Amino acid sequence: MTEVDGSVSLTAAPGGAVEVDLIGESVCGAIHALRDRGVSKKRVARELGLDVKTVRKWWRRAWSVPRRRGRGKLLAPWEAFLKARAPEVGFNASVLHRELVDQGVEASYWAVAKYVSPWRATWRPEEEPTVRFETGPGEQAQVDWGTTWAYFGEERVRVHIFAMVLGYSRRIFARAYRSEGLGSLLDAHARAFDHFGGRTRTILYDNPRTVVLSKDEAAAQVVWNPTFKDRMDFYGVEVRLCRFYRAQTKGKVESGVKYIKRNALVGRRFRDLDELNDWLAAWCLRAADQRVHGTTHERPVERFERDERQMLVAVDLRPPAVRERVETRVVPRDALVAVEANRYPVPFDWCGRQVEVRVLPEEIVFALDGGEPVRHRRLTGKHQVARWEGPPRPWPRSGPAPALLGPPRFDPAFLGGVGQVEIRSLVPYAAVAGEVAP
Repeated sequence: MTEVDGSVSLTAAPGGAVEVDLIGESVCGAIHALRDRGVSKKRVARELGLDVKTVRKWWRRAWSVPRRRGRGKLLAPWEAFLKARAPEVGFNASVLHRELVDQGVEASYWAVAKYVSPWRATWRPEEEPTVRFETGPGEQAQVDWGTTWAYFGEERVRVHIFAMVLGYSRRIFARAYRSEGLGSLLDAHARAFDHFGGRTRTILYDNPRTVVLSKDEAAAQVVWNPTFKDRMDFYGVEVRLCRFYRAQTKGKVESGVKYIKRNALVGRRFRDLDELNDWLAAWCLRAADQRVHGTTHERPVERFERDERQMLVAVDLRPPAVRERVETRVVPRDALVAVEANRYPVPFDWCGRQVEVRVLPEEIVFALDGGEPVRHRRLTGKHQVARWEGPPRPWPRSGPAPALLGPPRFDPAFLGGVGQVEIRSLVPYAAVAGEVAP
């Protein structure tokens, strides 16, 4: 504030200044000087760049140094308790605040959070150290599933994403399925080996029922899922399992599943599962293979072509048989055949006839006398009814009711009741017994 020719000249307050800096002794004096000249409060606030409430506060008040209340003084008597208790609850201020309130301390949550925040910065939880494990070219791949929601048109459905990551190059293969069943798992392996052009010597898995039925880590005993183990023996793959509750052992594929969800699927919508899988196949080649990996600092495709492709083991030229189950069903009157607690429509003229049912990983096929089969996408839930997606089914024609073949012959009311015994003479029986009839 300066005085020129008896008038007061003020310098505009710098933009973004804190209110405590503005309300200094000089600013308070400026408010009083303008007040004495008859300037209104709103004009003073406008010229000084202050809030009108601030001007009103200092309009008649003399300048005094504001006193700031010391922070944490309320909680100082409880410092020993907080220092001992905070590490036990992971420095969770909400828990600490609740326990203080239960002991009669009148403190806000934010006061507790600010009080313990300096201690949190120096605290490290006691965790088991993790050692990064790297494998050589063609030595190991890791497999895992992830679930997420996807939109097929306007329908929101849950899909299961199979992911296989090559441990050395970090190339990734992804494919979506309706379930994580054994059929989906085996189909995904065949497609992954075809995608990479071969297989690694070992593959690391978690412990799902589709891979292992039971495992005793202490006794080193494993009961494999026989169908899965037979297929892996066919490929010549050595199967390895993570320890229980030790998912970080396969951290490469764990990170890969997150990458798929956050990069390939976020914000996308598809017509159906086939379009989703077409997109994932293209994404693996154009995006995942071309990125610079954060650990190797190389593009996975370049690392693969240089070091790993020649180290992969070629799978047998004879493809494994598709896992399927063949059953028979008699078509009921509503032409909805029950398979795996779901119902699938077939032509109405098949009612009452026995059909062959082939249960494949992705579809259900109905066949009758070698005719044109009826195919349906395999449902994953229970108690659902599949839609008929072919040409309209002709409705069955109801014929005349069968004619009755004469009057009923065994009506018990007409015959005089049920359980009546015919009355006969006893003379023949007496003669046979050598007795004289009465």
